[in-house]
Formats: sequence, structure tokens, C-alpha cells
Amino acid sequence: MFFRKKIKELEIYKCAQGDIVPIENVPDPVFAEKLLGDGIAINPSNGEIISPIDGQVVMIQDSLHAIGIKSDEDIEILIHVGLDTVELKGEGFVKKVNINDRVEKGQPIVYFDKKMIEEKGYDTITMMIVVNNERICGLEKGNQLDKPLIKVQYK
Repeated sequence: MFFRKKIKELEIYKCAQGDIVPIENVPDPVFAEKLLGDGIAINPSNGEIISPIDGQVVMIQDSLHAIGIKSDEDIEILIHVGLDTVELKGEGFVKKVNINDRVEKGQPIVYFDKKMIEEKGYDTITMMIVVNNERICGLEKGNQLDKPLIKVQYK
């Protein structure tokens, strides 16, 4: 006999206020071609990044521009603030969490100086990526900030 695992769903909410951008329209092939995984982008209207899920912080880049959060269901989300912002080496970023911290959906996780970063010539578009995972069997994207932006089906 074969037993099928029940498919479950994880709802992922916004990581920032702003305008939603399809990941395929991000002007960087690493994201647009989904090399790290599928997701969605937001052109942020301010410098506050919030957790899109309940989970645990599993990664913070030294430059503070990228944070990984793992859901209680072991689905990992990468939040990447800006394009080439790693070059700033943390300038203009303030982290509000640490690795292994428990976070709740909507909790601030990083602040960035949007004006300063853009004045230095960097795009602050922020990507929210569901990191490639063999358990994922489907992904639906929404287009309203007050509803789930991504629904991940997983086994």
C-alpha cells in the first residue's frame, strides 16, 4: 500500500509596505530567473522590514541586507533588501533581531535608511524568496498587501 502525505499550506505575508513587483521583473537575473527560489518583490515605501511569518531567524548577513527566517513548518524565507546593497557593508541598516530569535508575523526585523541608500545609487527593491526546498509542491502569489502574498503548498 502507498500512503500519500497530506499537502499543507503556509501563508506568507508582506515584509514591507509598498508596491508589489513580480519577481520576474526584478532587474537582477539571480532573482528574476529564480535561481534562489520563487517569490515576490516589493518596492518599499519606507525603510521598515517586518517578518512575513511566525518563525525563527536562521541567517543574517554581516551587511544586514539579507535575513533568513524559517517557519515552524521548516520552510525558509529569504528577505533581501535592495540590489547590490551588500556593497554598503551594513551602512544604513539597523537589525532588530538576532540569529535564533523567535519572530512573529509583522514584527520589525530590520530598518534601513531608504533615502541614503537610494542617494548612493542603490535600488531598494526588496525580494521575499521561498528558498528552494524539495518539500514544496506549489506556490501561489497574491497581489494585495493586506492578504497573503505567497501561499506555499508543501508536503
